[in-house]
Amino acid sequence: MKPSPIIAPSILAADFAHLADEVRAIEGAADWVHVDVMDNHFVPNLTIGLPVVRSLREATDIPFDVHLMITDPERWAPGYAEAGAYNVTFHAEACDNPFALAKTLRAAGAKAGLAIDRDTPVEPYLELLPFVDTLLIMTIKAGFGGQKFLPEMLGKVRDVRRRISAMDLEVRLEVDGGIAADTIEQAAEAGADAFVAGTAVYGADDPAEAVRKLKEQASKTGVRA
Repeated sequence: MKPSPIIAPSILAADFAHLADEVRAIEGAADWVHVDVMDNHFVPNLTIGLPVVRSLREATDIPFDVHLMITDPERWAPGYAEAGAYNVTFHAEACDNPFALAKTLRAAGAKAGLAIDRDTPVEPYLELLPFVDTLLIMTIKAGFGGQKFLPEMLGKVRDVRRRISAMDLEVRLEVDGGIAADTIEQAAEAGADAFVAGTAVYGADDPAEAVRKLKEQASKTGVRA
């Protein structure tokens, strides 16, 4: 049985002055809230950190999908798990021992996610699939919202989906970057089953309805090995 698609609106595209209200606007529709943490070091942008995540965690029951675009994730990632994040994803490019950090995150009570940036080949990390809960493929260059979807990244998605299917694993295959009504079906056809959408949700008049429509599109297409 194929997993139901997950839509994870990114609050990077939300109004930072009203984050709690922006998250509440997608309650009942969104599966996860995608929280982009950037440190102006690993990527050339600075967003929010642990204190904001702690405060926002108290404002909603939607599971938090925290995406750490930071250096030294071994130091900082466990704090997000302890703050109540459902899924904590760190970048392969920033971590010396992904296996150890995934184990630490799981011990701290979170799901462990591994992210692969646009210019990083996925093959060296396929052997880690049994030890993570989510594998995130960037369909843009990490660091900024609002970028255009890069369909050439779907080859990575297909490679990961084939390996997940061959090993019969329960790993979420997430895509992040330029996901909208005109791209989500391509990503679903390639094998993704979790989708980060920023502007497509928070740029809509009705964010919750935008989430529902995206989920309907992803469900219609479905995951294919």
